[in-house]
Amino acid sequence: MADVVIHQITADRFDDLAEVFGTRGAPSWCWCQYFLTTGSDYTMSAERNRGALRSQVASSKAPVGLVAYAATESHGDAAGQAVGWVQIGPRTTFPRITANRDMKRLVDDLDDDLHDDSVWAVTCFVVKVGQRRRGIGGALLDAAVAAARDAGARAVVGHPVDVAARNTRVGGSELYHGAASTFERSGFRVVGRTGATRPVMRLDL
Repeated sequence: MADVVIHQITADRFDDLAEVFGTRGAPSWCWCQYFLTTGSDYTMSAERNRGALRSQVASSKAPVGLVAYAATESHGDAAGQAVGWVQIGPRTTFPRITANRDMKRLVDDLDDDLHDDSVWAVTCFVVKVGQRRRGIGGALLDAAVAAARDAGARAVVGHPVDVAARNTRVGGSELYHGAASTFERSGFRVVGRTGATRPVMRLDL
């Protein structure tokens, strides 16, 4: 497991995300807005998405994400280099999930309710280039579960990639949903699939 310190995102930590998201690839322009939007509401403008996340951090009552810092570079409570990020919140926070037909069909089959605020979702992981394969994703997932539990959630769900079921190599940039093996190690179980390589996994708290 990576030696990291993990904090809930706050306004004074917001600029640390630029270290994690970098200047190339999807995180650098998405700023974790994909699941918070649907259809034409989503934009590929880095400036607009960054501003949207900043506003969400400033106003949200629920955690909108957690930031991991390299513990070896930490100094007191103000940790050192930011190395990872995970987005977490009530599933109802994410219209991209609640409007998804495949997800709705699966949840209905489970006699669940997509609009139940007590079920939280982990949607996105970002681990800084050069810091991957150190267990940072697993540490962030465990911290996300703890944050959900502290907020009164009764379950946490994720929609990771089943790397073992893929016939081709999976690049790090494709794993922004997380890897199924990471969720399994944290106690999640598969409750259904929306595709051969896309299990829906759940942890009851």
